[in-house]
Amino acid sequence: MQLLKDVMSRDVQVISPDATLRDAAAMMRDEEFGMLPVGENDRMVGTVTDRDIAVRAVASGLGCDTLVRDVMSKDVVWAYEDEPVDEGAKKMSMCQIRRLPVVNADKRLVGIVSLGDFAVEVNDLEVSAKALVGISRP
Repeated sequence: MQLLKDVMSRDVQVISPDATLRDAAAMMRDEEFGMLPVGENDRMVGTVTDRDIAVRAVASGLGCDTLVRDVMSKDVVWAYEDEPVDEGAKKMSMCQIRRLPVVNADKRLVGIVSLGDFAVEVNDLEVSAKALVGISRP
């Protein structure tokens, strides 16, 4: 049985809620990812995605100097690193998210698992297919 820690990406960048959307967008561009965990006082307090920037900020007329905290998602869905991959896929499917922060037993961020990680790393194609179907539903 594969666990989330076996397939997650460990190279996780975190951004402060007091950073600007320009900072977040630049990090996403430079590191080639679409979601950043938002951390404050050594705790994850939210996430910001490229979609949050486009839909919550740009489409609403907010500028690039807007703070991350003003557009971030505060209800973070996460999983423990020792959970089976099918449980992580189920959470992603139920919540229709493409990226899932992964924490250790102390609830410290240790990685991110993405839909792409399931497609590439998971040996069970059924897990990947179920996650994709759930995430893609209208």
